[in-house]
Amino acid sequence: MKKSPLVILFLTVLLDLIGFGIVLPLLPTYAKDLGASPLMIGFIAAVYSSMQFIFSPLWGKLSDVIGRRPVMLGSILLASISYVFFSQATTIPLLILARGMSGMGSANIAAAQAYITDVTDSQGRSKAMGMLGAAFGIGFIIGPLIGGFLKTNFGIEMVGLVAAALIGIDFILAIFFLPESNKEAIKISQLFTQKAISGPRQSVVALVSSKVSDYTQSVNDAFSSRPIAMLMTTNFIFTFGIVNMQIASILLWKEFYLTSDQQIGYLFAYVGFLSVIVQGGLIGKLNKILGEHKLFTWGHILSFIGVFFIPFVPQSNLFSIGLFILFFFAMGTSLVNPINISMTSLYSYNKKQGQIMGLAQSVNSFARILGPFSGSILYGINHKTPFIVAGILMIIGTVISLGLFKYDIEALEPAAESVNA
Repeated sequence: MKKSPLVILFLTVLLDLIGFGIVLPLLPTYAKDLGASPLMIGFIAAVYSSMQFIFSPLWGKLSDVIGRRPVMLGSILLASISYVFFSQATTIPLLILARGMSGMGSANIAAAQAYITDVTDSQGRSKAMGMLGAAFGIGFIIGPLIGGFLKTNFGIEMVGLVAAALIGIDFILAIFFLPESNKEAIKISQLFTQKAISGPRQSVVALVSSKVSDYTQSVNDAFSSRPIAMLMTTNFIFTFGIVNMQIASILLWKEFYLTSDQQIGYLFAYVGFLSVIVQGGLIGKLNKILGEHKLFTWGHILSFIGVFFIPFVPQSNLFSIGLFILFFFAMGTSLVNPINISMTSLYSYNKKQGQIMGLAQSVNSFARILGPFSGSILYGINHKTPFIVAGILMIIGTVISLGLFKYDIEALEPAAESVNA
């Protein structure tokens, strides 16, 4: 039964990302059509990431208690229902509700990763985790194509219904083919017994206190090492800059380049396709030639070209010069994100690596919450401003990345271990 659950997990992430990709390119312009201000558009975009930030650890913790299967089934069903709400979202409050529910439902990645840990050994785990990464890339290629086609030909209601149907199919498959992997889990019926209820209630305060203490210690550990602090900073700056211009780019293409929703879907799919090529194998070959430090710096430089020049493309050349600029964007972002994760892991102290990597994910999530607000507000000031700001942030990231060259990983690690032993 090892292969079947992993296939279902792959489908879960794939269909969820298809649903996300179907909606994302359409969301800013649809919100604007409903009368949303630039600040409100940013808020609507940030709701999804905020719910993921809050519910991902909660779903993961809950899956330790009641099992992976009920958490996965419940979250998949919630995601499907959220897109039904989206299909009927003719007011801004209903659209916010739909995006919040979608973020809660799609925050099951922690439970999915825990499931993989349950059903794989150490040798097969990396391959299985890579399978989830591939689902992200493929979903982001297919989703925008479907969304643009549906919106152009059938309207926004069909966009939501198709997304709901795809995830609904995944829910049905999970019911029949996703067995429980957590053998230590408490059955849901047991949760209503006095014994099962009293324990968790007594430990809530201690658990929260422990989590706050762990997070504080993670921050102290991370920023006590200069290279890790630099990587955390570039992580936030880079993610914030990219998300800052993503929402603005959709509005820009729609309003200033007069592109259709279907054409915007093509642009997103083009970037997704290039990203899969880079992360699917090209990055490994480039790493052997240049090394991670140089590749990290080049990723920031390429990203600068890919974000700064977007609003300066001549209006009649979006699908020639514009695609050329987006090539640099796809290359740069596909290099920086995985290399940042890799270098953070390499520079982390072995005994604290889990905590530091968790903090890095939190930093990334926080940037994804703030970015849409910034991009929407700056776009309201001037349509070029979000891209100029993003370009400046890429330059800052480049400067910080150059500073990492003086820190040798092999020479630094023993000292870091001795300090934090």
